[in-house]
Amino acid sequence: MVVGMEGAAEIVKARTDKRDYRRIILPNSLQVLLISDPDTDKCAASMDVGVGSFSDPAGLEGLAHFLEHMLFYASEKYPVEDSYSKYITEHGGNTNAFTSAEHTNYYFDVNTDGFEEALDRFSQFFTKPLMSPDATTREIKAVDSENQKNLLSDPWRMNQLQKHLSSEDHPYHKFSTGNWDTLEVKPKEKGLDTRNELLKFYDHHYSANIMCLVVYTNESLDKIQNIVEVKFQNIRNTNRSSFHPPGQPCKSEHLQILVKTVPIKQGHKLKILWPVTPEIRHYNEGPCRYLGHLIGHEGEGSLYYILKTLGWATGLSAGESDWSLDFAFFKVSIELTDAGHEHIQDIIGLLFKYVELLQHSGVCEWIFEELSAVCETKFHYQDKIPPIDYVVHISSNMQLYPPKDWLIGSSLPTKFSPSVIKMVLDQLSPNNVRIFWESKNFEGHTDRVEPWYGTNYSIEKISSSVIQEWVHSSPDQNLHLPAPNVFIPTDLSLKPVQEKVKFPVLLSRSSYSALWYKPDTLFSTPKAYVKIDFNCPYAGSSPEAEVLTHIFTQLLMDYLNEYAYYAQVAGLNYGVNHTDSGFQVTVLGYNHKLRILLETIIEKIATFRVQTDRFSVIKEMVTKEYQNSKYQQPYQQAMYYCSLILQDQTWPWMEQLEVLPLLQPEDLSKFVPAMLSRSFLEFYVAGNIEGNEAELMVRHIEDVLFKCSKPLCQPLFPSQHVTNRVVKLESGTSYFYPSECLNPNDENSALVHYIQVGRDDFKLNVKLQLFALVAKQAAFHQLRSVEQLGYITVLMQRNDCGIRGLQFIIQSTVKGPGNIDQRVEAFLNMFEAKLLEMTADDFKSNVNALIDMKLEKHKNLREESAFFWREITDGTLRFDRKDFEVEALRQLTLQELIDFFNEYVKVGAPQKKTLSIRVYGNLHSDDYEAETSQPDSAKIENVFSFRKSQSLYGSFKGLSGQMKL
Repeated sequence: MVVGMEGAAEIVKARTDKRDYRRIILPNSLQVLLISDPDTDKCAASMDVGVGSFSDPAGLEGLAHFLEHMLFYASEKYPVEDSYSKYITEHGGNTNAFTSAEHTNYYFDVNTDGFEEALDRFSQFFTKPLMSPDATTREIKAVDSENQKNLLSDPWRMNQLQKHLSSEDHPYHKFSTGNWDTLEVKPKEKGLDTRNELLKFYDHHYSANIMCLVVYTNESLDKIQNIVEVKFQNIRNTNRSSFHPPGQPCKSEHLQILVKTVPIKQGHKLKILWPVTPEIRHYNEGPCRYLGHLIGHEGEGSLYYILKTLGWATGLSAGESDWSLDFAFFKVSIELTDAGHEHIQDIIGLLFKYVELLQHSGVCEWIFEELSAVCETKFHYQDKIPPIDYVVHISSNMQLYPPKDWLIGSSLPTKFSPSVIKMVLDQLSPNNVRIFWESKNFEGHTDRVEPWYGTNYSIEKISSSVIQEWVHSSPDQNLHLPAPNVFIPTDLSLKPVQEKVKFPVLLSRSSYSALWYKPDTLFSTPKAYVKIDFNCPYAGSSPEAEVLTHIFTQLLMDYLNEYAYYAQVAGLNYGVNHTDSGFQVTVLGYNHKLRILLETIIEKIATFRVQTDRFSVIKEMVTKEYQNSKYQQPYQQAMYYCSLILQDQTWPWMEQLEVLPLLQPEDLSKFVPAMLSRSFLEFYVAGNIEGNEAELMVRHIEDVLFKCSKPLCQPLFPSQHVTNRVVKLESGTSYFYPSECLNPNDENSALVHYIQVGRDDFKLNVKLQLFALVAKQAAFHQLRSVEQLGYITVLMQRNDCGIRGLQFIIQSTVKGPGNIDQRVEAFLNMFEAKLLEMTADDFKSNVNALIDMKLEKHKNLREESAFFWREITDGTLRFDRKDFEVEALRQLTLQELIDFFNEYVKVGAPQKKTLSIRVYGNLHSDDYEAETSQPDSAKIENVFSFRKSQSLYGSFKGLSGQMKL
């Protein structure tokens, strides 16, 4: 039974959207949106609860977030701990949740055949969850570990500082994550039982009338409605009203301030914020979108263009942030150069000058109409995304918008209202500005400490008259509004496809290039994807060469920026990235004007000249990028070392950082022609492009680079084609590499425990994948939920250029990496018994789940292209991989899986090959000293000596374009 029901008529959907929608309201006032998509191979659901961290009781910071963790554990109907997550994983799905200021969102996806039971298990979160005392105590440690991982993260630190400098009686001021102190120590000191407080919070706030559910399935709307009514009708409705904070969080003392703060990472940043009217109140007029579009523009005459020309900034973004129904901030973020750091008053002056320009120019209807047209095209030709992402997006929208706009949200401004835009523009004034200035240069010059993250800062008042002085004294530059956007597509027609081509075909191959082509036969969107891999052996020949290639790609993007930014605004994205063997150019978006952009990029490569002033800026930026590698999370450092050990012919970033200071513009001027002098281009062209167009594209690029009167490039010699070789670990050996965390202030340690299996082979692959599937949730349950080693606890597959393996990734403050390694082996010993006890039915169920996952269709062109491009770059070229692996799975037996475990994974197996990367945080420095002082033949003392001493697997790469000797 439902008390309200409306079809899709009132819900605005994209012209290309073939899904059916139905809105229903259950008797308990739960709002539900049902989505039927007969083509989907994944079902999904998301529940958005209208309560978040703003509702945390005083002295119990993080309680809403902690409750989000606890609901995953168990319920009265399904009392076995972690059985919900186990069910989801074993049916090919994923599950997660997040807590924001005013919402908590729970979501999952699963293979279609497991959806009804998954939905039943999910519904128990909101009817009768169990929160045992033992699980409660353990999960506080997980919340604490999650917070530990954020303590040295600049985005978390700066976000909390902005909150800290607001009114203490406003919930925005709060710390929302929670930690051991707020959820265990302090409550106990006050005589509070955290579990009782948790239950009280749940009973008080979790009410059906403030929940919004989205269910996405392949079934008919009628069928899914019946299921939803049964499963969700028992959620209590206590007629709660959602909590809304009282107005803006900033009082006068929090405005007109300049805050100097010390970040963890190298680099200088400037964030300028104003409290503004939330756009959600005027989302059809889009005032913040309009102003963000102009203030954040990067074309000629824009604020960023001027700052870049002056050598003061390397990035700028603008728009609404930290918004709710009741308050919002408009934020401008600027990445500064060292020179920019010295001209902060000029930069702030120029920003306010641009705001003045917008006030004097008036609100321009043509700019609004152009922006509206871009948004409309984006909405109506949006890519399909995974159902799990779609349901989260919509359930969040349901709390904020009327039903007709649930799918649109505020993405489609259609109502031109100069008065509304002017109202928000007038709020961007010197009278209510908040300026946050981040730099390591402030170390030792601050006098305050933010309490939750320990961020050092100082604060000073700054009057509007001072800002006006900065405006008047700032450089006289030609700031102006952007030009009309020539990249907006007008031809959105679909090209005819002669035959349903399932896989890429090699359309042409010469000594210059290879062209892989895949027309769009699935997505029916007016978009294309082009990737060009420039295989230039000289680019990877030394640390210097690799750094110079990196600087070259960044300079190229820098030169293109003001022109190509218009393309990005119009939905045509591009990138130039360096690789181990050269660089790649990628262009993705509406196909109508794609060739214009691509040919401009190629022209910039062909006519590349080093501009000394831009070289200096980019060199500084790249230097900071390498310097900041030491501030990566310990688990990321461990993964980096693992790749460095395994992948032959790779250079460590430490050596690249060492050579950077010595590099001069003339070094790059000499390097680029030498790098390009011998090249092979591998093209992948896909989407709404005809085969002859793709061939013309390639021919044009060959003409520019290889066939002009003074060619920039010559073909590679057969001996020069770059291969990708991977170290073959010795059978029966467990190697380990100990390293101290590069950031001495980081308390977290990390382990990557890698088990190498072997070369790409369908039968071997599916055994490995099936083992990973059946062991993944068991590993999470034991190592995180039970042993609470750390928030980051993952078991996943690894693929290095077609060499397959397994890896455990764990980050912890509780135990050192050596101890965690022992816990991983103890888990494998324990899991062996579970594997041997597996029934034929369980085995079959897991095999079917993996088959369903493999048969899952690509959702969009980008996803499909990434899959096929991986086959090309690895050199495996098995575009039909899924079909063959499904066939191999259908023939697999339980005994073969056990035999696989016994040969490759079992602790002590004679053929097993293991590599443990152990990164020690400062809490475990004694363990590091003990480990490094002990002689051990399995210990890797030097990465490069070890790499040179090992055998290598044969490469799959190097066939295309080569001549036979």
